[in-house]
Amino acid sequence: MAYQVQKSEEQWRAELTPEEYRVLRQAGTEAPFTGEYTDTKTVGVYTCRACGAELFRSDTKFESHCGWPSFYDPADSDAVELLPDHSLPGRPRTEVRCARCGSHLGHVFEGEGYPTPTDQRYCINSISVKLVPEK
Repeated sequence: MAYQVQKSEEQWRAELTPEEYRVLRQAGTEAPFTGEYTDTKTVGVYTCRACGAELFRSDTKFESHCGWPSFYDPADSDAVELLPDHSLPGRPRTEVRCARCGSHLGHVFEGEGYPTPTDQRYCINSISVKLVPEK
């Protein structure tokens, strides 16, 4: 996939902290209930920590009590890319990536019974995003 923002692995390593690189570029996961935005209620926009693309808005964030920030819809249907993820044996998932740079954000789940308009839970690593508060 050709992304709008393309950098070498050396460039990504130089720009990101080791933990940011592990999650964003190597599809890692931060520990539950440790992320900066898990319980944040600040109004604003969540952007990709790697490239700055707008990904989610605070008005679609909800409390899922899963240990990671959860959103029921991306800011724009083209903001994220969804890919099949078979990295856990017997547990197929759908990976969520930034559509602009291909960085790993988290996973999306459906049909869990949350009272949201989309019945989707975009389970996103705090370290993958940056909150830009509304002014």
